[in-house]
Amino acid sequence: MAHRTRATAGCGELGLPVIRPPDRDGLSASRVALPAGTWTTVLDFLASQFPAIARDEWVARMLAGDVTDEHGVAVAIDAPYRAHSTLFYYRSVASEPCIPFEETIIFQDDLLVVADKPHFLPVTPAGRYVQETLLVRLKRKLGIDTLAPMHRIDRDTAGLVLFSVQPHTRDRYQRLFRDRAVDKRYEAIAPWRAELVMPCNRRSRLIESAAFMQMREADGEPNSETAIEVLEVQGDMARYGQRPLTGQKHQLRAHMSALGIPIVNDRIYPDLLPDDGAQTDWSRPLQLLAKSIAFVDPVTGAARRFESARQLRL
Repeated sequence: MAHRTRATAGCGELGLPVIRPPDRDGLSASRVALPAGTWTTVLDFLASQFPAIARDEWVARMLAGDVTDEHGVAVAIDAPYRAHSTLFYYRSVASEPCIPFEETIIFQDDLLVVADKPHFLPVTPAGRYVQETLLVRLKRKLGIDTLAPMHRIDRDTAGLVLFSVQPHTRDRYQRLFRDRAVDKRYEAIAPWRAELVMPCNRRSRLIESAAFMQMREADGEPNSETAIEVLEVQGDMARYGQRPLTGQKHQLRAHMSALGIPIVNDRIYPDLLPDDGAQTDWSRPLQLLAKSIAFVDPVTGAARRFESARQLRL
């Protein structure tokens, strides 16, 4: 069932509906609220707030009608700045890398879509990835403009990602993850250390590291917990099962590294390696897989369980 509608997104400053532009080739328009400030024109604001995008590029987008106001009207390049109003624009990148792996859809009904994501594919648009993201690919493939992720996994991680179909049920599904009412199981390939007592529960306080992207363990009340077990051993490597009992950023990767068994091909833990950009080595994916997920459906009351068909290489 396709869900293509011209969506409203709340109310504007005069109480009128805010009109979100329709999706374009699977990509939703980005929304930005205009704060109080001293900018003279909308163009001045956009150029100063988004320095990664050249002013000439904003001019080209506005001339093409790709920047609209809260009423769906294209914004002119000399339009005066109005604080507390809303803009929409379509994100784009000049030369987006092509990710040579395909997602699979393992379940779909009127409420949910469950996708089995390959390594390297981001879930949502960010940075240099817009079209080459799981959300945009699925919107194009299925024709469901209302599709929205219920949760996220890292670009480097493969496996299950769940999407809600209907906006009016979206919060009920996302609340499952906020309330930790979802049983998530992961698998990872990492070094085998016979001296480690397994299974174990790693509990620690994870905070932002001084190194970009990294989390680190610190003294204080634990805010993260992962149950870890050994599923299989071959030589000096093992397949580990992981069950995150909390949802801190990079929790599984940081906990494995802290135990002295960093996940194979991890470019962030224990050492942060330079971004390989367009020169990604597709032959060395992070050996981390979101293997299964189970919960009680908050809409239907049915028990739901899904499992990835992907396998890690031991």
